[in-house]
Amino acid sequence: QVQLVESGGGLVQTGGSLRLSCAASGRTFSRNAMAWFRQAPGKEREFVAAISWSAISTGYADSVKGRFTISRDNAKNTVYLQMNSLKPEDTAVYYCAGTMTTSGWFRARGSYDYWGQGTQVTVSS
Repeated sequence: QVQLVESGGGLVQTGGSLRLSCAASGRTFSRNAMAWFRQAPGKEREFVAAISWSAISTGYADSVKGRFTISRDNAKNTVYLQMNSLKPEDTAVYYCAGTMTTSGWFRARGSYDYWGQGTQVTVSS
């Protein structure tokens, strides 16, 4: 059974930092793209960042570009999201996602086959 388990969420003040982790089990994702999405109350789940299997290629939503960094450790089957300069509008449940596709990375939710349960990030003003 494939599981993606997020951790590292919490409450932080505006301007603070958090580092999210997503540990995969039941299947290796070392040859697959991984991504982070988020969903705020009353809003649709939106793309945050993605990374190719080799980590050579990454992509970000415009709203987080320059503040968030996605990375991965294939030996640990884990993907990370370093979030700096956090803003209240970053408040959301953050989800990790993995795809069975072996090329590139994707912005669309439908491109991902596996999802974690999410971790809450709350940024206070």
